[in-house]
Amino acid sequence: MDERIISQGMQALADCDPDVATALQAMGPPPPRIRPAGFETFLATIVSQQLSTHAARAIMGRVVALLPERSAAALLEVDDEVLRGAGLSYRKVEYAKGLARAVTESRFDIAGLAAMTDAEAVAAITALRGFGRWSAEIYLMFSLGRRDIFPADDLALQVALGRLKQLEKRPTPKQARELVAHWAPWRSVGSLFLWHFYQGAPN
Repeated sequence: MDERIISQGMQALADCDPDVATALQAMGPPPPRIRPAGFETFLATIVSQQLSTHAARAIMGRVVALLPERSAAALLEVDDEVLRGAGLSYRKVEYAKGLARAVTESRFDIAGLAAMTDAEAVAAITALRGFGRWSAEIYLMFSLGRRDIFPADDLALQVALGRLKQLEKRPTPKQARELVAHWAPWRSVGSLFLWHFYQGAPN
């Protein structure tokens, strides 16, 4: 989603939600977040789990340096212990090799995700070990540009939505989905705005 799409979506959200309209006037629109589609992004998702951005970037750099090309087949040629030496845990090596095998054995078609519905793509991604619903939804938003995704399990989104709606308690994922149901078909842009709001809104 580029700046034009975000601008269009934010106008629609402001029109249907006065709380968004007020916050938008104070904070402005969120910046785009775009990640390339493909194997490397899925690999980076595994690497970054439960790590700081700085640590994940360093480890991913070492892993990529081991590969003659950034592909599933190339990853399978690297010994597990060499990947461990680059900073991956045993579990992450297992997940990364599982992803690579699923791709090379045509059980997981990354390019084919673009032709799937949101629900189909989430199901295909979460069938892989190491990928939950949140990871799938983030890929759909940032790599496939899907416009109506709301990762309700994201803690920052829950906190931001509670602040936006001036709730006494942080909403549960189910409550969060209900609170933003009227944001459809722009819930991805709404998610971007909530992350933006979370970083800049008062407690």
